[in-house]
Amino acid sequence: MSRKEINQVTVIGRVGQDPELRYFESGKSLASFSMAVNRPSKNKETDWFDIKLWGKQAEIAGEYVRKGSLIGIVGQIDFESWNDKTSGELVVKPVISGSELRLLGSKSDNNSSYANN
Repeated sequence: MSRKEINQVTVIGRVGQDPELRYFESGKSLASFSMAVNRPSKNKETDWFDIKLWGKQAEIAGEYVRKGSLIGIVGQIDFESWNDKTSGELVVKPVISGSELRLLGSKSDNNSSYANN
């Protein structure tokens, strides 16, 4: 089995804030944003995920995705780690590294959610 087969996740939800799009000297682009995914339960619990998209997917997110947009992400779960500056303790955060972005809402849905900011 390849790594992709073992570590693959698909989430559908709403974007928490406009994507932050960055360009690097290498020519690569990165879009970062959070995403709220509702659990199918009576309690209507919401899980928040940090999303990172690279390259063409990042540029598409930067152009079309806005806070409140309904999207789907296919990717893998990675873990970022660093030492906290004040306590020195190791902090580990899961991040979804997206390989595929799916725009699920209509164009008017995205425009109206952007206008409500």
